Amino acid sequence: MDPVVTVGLDGSPESLAAARWAADEAERRKLTLRLLHAWPLLVPEPTRLPCEVDQNYWAKRLVHDARAKLQARHPGLTVVGSLIADDAEHALLRAATESEMTVLGSRGLEPIESYFMGDVSMPVVARAERPVVLVRAETGEEVPTPASRGGVVVALKLHGPCDDLLAFAFGTAAARNVGLRAVHGRSVPIHAQLPWGIDHDITEEIRQDARKRLNQALRPWREKFPHVDVADTIALDSPAKAVVRAAEGAGMLVVGRRRHHAALAPRLGPVAQAAIHHARCPVAVVPHD
Repeated sequence: MDPVVTVGLDGSPESLAAARWAADEAERRKLTLRLLHAWPLLVPEPTRLPCEVDQNYWAKRLVHDARAKLQARHPGLTVVGSLIADDAEHALLRAATESEMTVLGSRGLEPIESYFMGDVSMPVVARAERPVVLVRAETGEEVPTPASRGGVVVALKLHGPCDDLLAFAFGTAAARNVGLRAVHGRSVPIHAQLPWGIDHDITEEIRQDARKRLNQALRPWREKFPHVDVADTIALDSPAKAVVRAAEGAGMLVVGRRRHHAALAPRLGPVAQAAIHHARCPVAVVPHD
């Protein structure tokens, strides 16, 4: 199969907004766009039946209409439809293994509301073996917003390898011809918090150590993508707060998720959780070792 960007389509305005965003991204990356609609009650094709008794009629209509609209906006883009007779979560997880990225829409616009498209997106984000991008409806509108034209922000912990995150973040910035900002947040340790304030000698030592680690992580990627303008931020604050704050006005926020082991339930860390619920731009969750 040719490299694809897969978008989950369920007919909601949110999933259609995600499809518009995914089409833009697929065109930038010169990839095929796959519109995936899954429903357990779909019947095997072909069904040579009149529309009034064709069990697949509305599913086919949904994909056909979305494809026609996207093709009109992107005449040079290859768009394919995919109807899967399966549970949406299973279908998306399987499709994610074959996709450069999987794109899902979001319904909640306030932090207290659910961000996820029904009960599907959370398990897909937590289990997918390839990057999953969550797109709020407002970022998929027909007219690009200032946030959609912003740069790429990537959150780095610096406690281990981060090449998967940086490969995705640099590739996205290069495809969009925008800058990249690498953000590392580190809370001030208890022993640096004195009764009369912060011990600046300790915090300066922490900052220098973080700067050294960050430069080491970024160096090979700066060399590989010399045309990407790279900036970095070291914030002595909660990593989650630092990342969400840095993502204001960004075009995409990239965060990581540890690949789960068979004996452990998949989970998202606090930074990924904060990004998903509070960042206003599309959030890419990239699994890594």
